[in-house]
Amino acid sequence: MRQEDEQVRLLLRTRVIRLNELVTGIAVGLCAGLVLFCATNFLVLKGGDVVGPHLALLGQVFIGYRVTFVGSFIGFFYALISFGLIGYCGAKIYNWIAAINLRRQNQNKRVE
Repeated sequence: MRQEDEQVRLLLRTRVIRLNELVTGIAVGLCAGLVLFCATNFLVLKGGDVVGPHLALLGQVFIGYRVTFVGSFIGFFYALISFGLIGYCGAKIYNWIAAINLRRQNQNKRVE
């Protein structure tokens, strides 16, 4: 019974610690895009003499982005793509490190 428990734990550890890179990238990208979309539209609705000078600096990186209603859609797509790639790469690196860690644990168990 002890051997079976150890195999189940190993299987669970292998499956649970891995992230789906595509789903992680989409989730991170959507969250970042929605945050930028909402922040831009909040500042547009708030109005004032100078609307969102700090957020307007994103126009230096995201070509075509302005603190306007149309700019909120442009910013949404830029954030979706850029942060989606960051989330995808982050999950890829996480899975790579988790696989190395799992291999080390398996080697240590074989030695014992």
